Amino acid sequence: MFFAADSTYGAANQAVQAALTWKAKIWDWFTNIDMWENVLFSCIRIVVIMVLTRLFIKIIFKFIDHSLQRHEESRINVNPRRFATVGELLKNVISIASNFVMVMLLLGEFGVNLAPLLAGAGVFGLAVGFGAQSLVKDVITGFFIILEDQFAVGDVIQTGTLKGTVEIIGLRTTRLVSWTGEVHIIPNGMITNVTNYSLNNALAVVDIPISNKRKLDDSLDILRKSMNELKENTEALANVPNVLGVQSITTSEYVVRIVGECLPGKRSEVEREIQTYAKEALDEAEGELAAEA
Repeated sequence: MFFAADSTYGAANQAVQAALTWKAKIWDWFTNIDMWENVLFSCIRIVVIMVLTRLFIKIIFKFIDHSLQRHEESRINVNPRRFATVGELLKNVISIASNFVMVMLLLGEFGVNLAPLLAGAGVFGLAVGFGAQSLVKDVITGFFIILEDQFAVGDVIQTGTLKGTVEIIGLRTTRLVSWTGEVHIIPNGMITNVTNYSLNNALAVVDIPISNKRKLDDSLDILRKSMNELKENTEALANVPNVLGVQSITTSEYVVRIVGECLPGKRSEVEREIQTYAKEALDEAEGELAAEA
């Protein structure tokens, strides 16, 4: 019985000593001035980091909006959706990068060792880069196509052997529609060079073969009159087509070259109209000569 009583008393005494020890530790923790100073400065640094990150993002967003707006106003015929795409893409990249840096700094304030995290992120990024090289190339090329305004929706372009009207410009692919109706879907990474037929006025060049039986001066006068009529009846021409003169000559005919400046994308149409007006004028003149004879 005495041993049992001593055992019970010893257990109670140990419990009391443990409670007093925990109480002392808790009191020391609450009254640790250095610790609370560190916590206070850490909280201040965390708030400052978050505020500076938000402020930095807002400033960069305003700078992007201002730059794109100025670039948009510098061109007359431009698709505003392209600038909206570029703006949103830049904003997403800036936001993700800024938030990533902010999270890293916050974890550092909480005492997390950042070296293993950064090393793991580097290995992961390297693996993704090797596994998706073509995708990354397509996205980067598409971004610069939109940013540099190389071509817009509705432009007639040629890349390699493919020529057509741009239907859709994406970050990964570009869709062309040829004049015969075929749809070409081209990865942006494969677009190494582009010929844009829609930025500047085009030059329509037509050679008209005329029989040697016709006098040259009469033929030139007829063609000049027909070109004046063509300019009055079409809006695709920038000026009256110029009848340059004889381009080549054979024993049976001579060839007269006509050159006219036309609006972008209207070259084929204007060339057909020049040929039509020239043919009709020559036939009409020949009919009049036959009637007089």
